[in-house]
Amino acid sequence: MAILRVATYNIHKGVQGVGPGRRLEIHNIGHAIEQLDADVVCLQEVRKLHRREQRYFTRWPELPQAEFLAPEGYEAVYQTNATTRHGEHGNALLSRWPIISHGHEDMSDHRFEQRGLLHVQVFAHRRRIHVIVLHLGLIAASRGRQIEQLGLFIQREVPRRDALVVAGDFNDWGGKLRSTMHALGLKDFIGERLLTYPARLPLTQLDYVYARGLKPVGVEIPKGRIWWRMSDHLPLIAEFKL
Repeated sequence: MAILRVATYNIHKGVQGVGPGRRLEIHNIGHAIEQLDADVVCLQEVRKLHRREQRYFTRWPELPQAEFLAPEGYEAVYQTNATTRHGEHGNALLSRWPIISHGHEDMSDHRFEQRGLLHVQVFAHRRRIHVIVLHLGLIAASRGRQIEQLGLFIQREVPRRDALVVAGDFNDWGGKLRSTMHALGLKDFIGERLLTYPARLPLTQLDYVYARGLKPVGVEIPKGRIWWRMSDHLPLIAEFKL
């Protein structure tokens, strides 16, 4: 049985804490991602560069974070969503399988939040699979409009017969976007208690993996002190039968 294992994880830019007490977690995140043993890893809040933090931390990686986090044998794709005074950050995808192509679309709904969509096609188990990585806005109305934009993007870029995974940090308190995602033909793991935020004491699910043309067979959330020390989100791992 061919299984596709997909993880989504908001890594909080590889740094935890604020001010002089903040600590660099990117090295620990790299080891943790390897342990997830996922075929595809969808990452949010990934830094391409940050000049201030690079000067502050002596062990700041020389490579951009997406490339640094990719386990041996994986391909990495990154696209910037937000440009700031000291650097830029966005979404990334790490794939154990060959990457066919990748693209990006701006999903910014207003000038206070820079958001984007990363679209990657991978070739896994002798078939093409589309993967879209999202990090939606903090305002409910913005998220609604961004899901509408997602629907138009899928209609335009993803053939109906192709398998599709949409994963990321939806900032969706209470699963209010679930019905709209289902209307797009995308299903997730209803009925499961999947709490991913905040990592130290999870109270809600903000991180989701939806799919079309794939059969869900299992879902899990790693827990424990090692995970809540690395980011304010926990990863979510979903498995699908092809």
